[in-house]
Amino acid sequence: MSSSLSRRRLLQAAGATVAASATGSLLGASPARAAIPPARADIGVSAHPFALDQVRLTASRWLDNQNRTRTYLRFVDVDRLLYNFRANHKLPTNGAAATGGWDAPDFPFRTHVQGHFLTAWAQLYAVTGDTVCRDKATYMVAELAKCQANNGAAGFNAGYLSGYPESDFTALEQRTLSNGNVPYYTVHKTLAGLLDVWRHIGSTQARDVLLALAGWVDLRTGRLTDQQMQAMLQTEFGGMNTVLTDLYQQTDDARWLTVARRFDHAAVFDPLAAGQDRLSGLHANTQVPKWIGAAREFKATGTTRYRDIATNAWNLTVDAHTYAIGGNSQAEHFRAPNAIAGYLNNDTCESCNTFNMLTLTRELFALDPNRAALFDYYEQAWLNQMIGQQNPADDHGHVTYFTPLKPGGRRGVGPAWGGGTWSTDYGTFWCCQGTGLEMHTRLMDSVYFRTDTTLIVNLFVPSVLNWTERGITVTQTTSYPAADTTTLQVTGSVSGTWAMRIRIPSWTSGATISVNGTAQNIATTPGSYATLTRSWTSGDTVTVRLPMRVVMRAANDDANVAAITYGPVVLSGNYGDTALSSLPTLNTSSITRTNSSSLAFTATANGSTVNLGPFHDAHGHNYTVYWNTTGSVRLVNVASGLLLGIQNMSTADGGRALQWSDNGTADHDWYMITDGSAVRFRNANSGKVLGVQNMSTADGATVLQWSDNGTADHRWTLLDQGDGTYKIRNVNSGKLLAIANNSTAVGAFAIQDADDGTADNRWRIVRN
Repeated sequence: MSSSLSRRRLLQAAGATVAASATGSLLGASPARAAIPPARADIGVSAHPFALDQVRLTASRWLDNQNRTRTYLRFVDVDRLLYNFRANHKLPTNGAAATGGWDAPDFPFRTHVQGHFLTAWAQLYAVTGDTVCRDKATYMVAELAKCQANNGAAGFNAGYLSGYPESDFTALEQRTLSNGNVPYYTVHKTLAGLLDVWRHIGSTQARDVLLALAGWVDLRTGRLTDQQMQAMLQTEFGGMNTVLTDLYQQTDDARWLTVARRFDHAAVFDPLAAGQDRLSGLHANTQVPKWIGAAREFKATGTTRYRDIATNAWNLTVDAHTYAIGGNSQAEHFRAPNAIAGYLNNDTCESCNTFNMLTLTRELFALDPNRAALFDYYEQAWLNQMIGQQNPADDHGHVTYFTPLKPGGRRGVGPAWGGGTWSTDYGTFWCCQGTGLEMHTRLMDSVYFRTDTTLIVNLFVPSVLNWTERGITVTQTTSYPAADTTTLQVTGSVSGTWAMRIRIPSWTSGATISVNGTAQNIATTPGSYATLTRSWTSGDTVTVRLPMRVVMRAANDDANVAAITYGPVVLSGNYGDTALSSLPTLNTSSITRTNSSSLAFTATANGSTVNLGPFHDAHGHNYTVYWNTTGSVRLVNVASGLLLGIQNMSTADGGRALQWSDNGTADHDWYMITDGSAVRFRNANSGKVLGVQNMSTADGATVLQWSDNGTADHRWTLLDQGDGTYKIRNVNSGKLLAIANNSTAVGAFAIQDADDGTADNRWRIVRN
């Protein structure tokens, strides 16, 4: 366990509305009052989320998760959560028992989780109008105000609020802190929770406590030199730059932006601004909240460096550090770029990281709503990791810290928080339990975005959108991803012409959109948004079909290790109580769907039949997500559909690579040999490897086979296009494997070419 553990913080979009219903029923009533709007509008934003109360989940696994979390939020004893605050600020604990785990009275960074509870209560009130949650939040705020008011008697500076002495901050500033505490991490959680209670519930007391605590942060940090501040930032501090920037936006008081920028961590920001991946070895979730802060600082200031930091961080993490289920990190740390197959352990994919990556994705989408890859990733992580993070057999919706990806892994089983074990009511309180509370009270917040005149549909989940500003209701009905179709019925004051933009995921092909049963002649390019512009009539029904197929998703560092995907869903193998000591070897051609109404499949692995199903449903049994898929492959050109082979089946050095019809010859078969972050393609017929003539770096250079002499032109990297195809880039030249003149003819020669986006630059890797 790292002394600097993992954390989080949800950035709730400004402008969300707050609930004021008195019902508190399970499904909730329509909230009645608007949230406190920010004083400053964000800069550079092209699309906006809907308020929390404008999107309601309907019957689905997503709603089930929300309701389980709601039950826990209504159950938990606020006085127990207040124990450490009261004890530290020299107030009676009102006879409440202390809590355990990371909130135990002797745990270094106790009182981090209370901010998560404040946010989750406020969000659920905004979503459902649950007054029990509202009242718990306002009660906690009132008691925190009493703690803050007693600082004189406790010997603390004005505004201080925590469950441990202020002297920990003195030790932090002097770089002598040795008890494992991460003080600003916990303060960030409290600030964020207070801000959400102010915004969503309208509590002026939450505002006052928040401003006093933020003022204390200004006092402590304002007296440090830049050098002292940067040294202090080596200790995890959560999203301090995020919440203080949000406070600036909310109040239009420039004081808070000044304090926020003190938390700009140069050692992390400078390489990212330059597009450099220096993440290896860093504690992962110490970094992700900083990147969210950079996105918020861009929106507050328009300083493009902040946008570049956030964008580059997202690109590097998603492209080079992300497992098939959408999570990242192993043992809470980033590993070397593309190190995936080498780190399939019990402690992979910390939930906080994924939660915060979803938040960062959402922030970036508001800046670039044409970039469908953002929500392709969002769906990948939201569907495959986060929905299954919660225990469906527990009516309090407890969650895992990590999501094990070792062969034979099992959710809910492991050594304390170091494996996949479940959280508990009062005995755990890890960071991921806190982010889990927030995650499962805001599952609907990114399904739809909007501009003034355009509705953007990002995700496919049963839900009802009330676009109150336009008097429009959109009801989405679907059993996706078990089915490939969703319908969106538009009702209300829909007269006039406006656009609906629908994400066409990169993994689909042949997507169709119809209105009232009539196919629409609009582009449905994978990895884009299809734009449907029409003069609407109440009752119009849009039907979206996104065909799915099985695609093997190879690990970045080993092309022979892969996960099975079906459309957006990662499929895992059900091994019951059987232990696995290594990855099973999968016969990829044996994967068969066995039920048309559910995602039930079978396959043959290690010579035996294994049942496959969605990984988010892999509960109560041992599983594997990754498989050994060793064996030869065929490279199928996307433009022509022909196979890459060697002219005249030559076995000599210099035999030219070309495309040919599938006549079953061995020169069409290739072995992918892992070589660091790249692969070598060895021809099954000749034993030679694919390279470039004379190690040329020029466009149009001939691709041929040669003895494996270790030169860089024999190494190729696979660029996953997310739709079952790859670009194959030569390590020496940076050019792509392509076909001369984009030819679709049998016998056309392979060349290397610049990345001009043509289909002959893309290949399907089909395992034999």
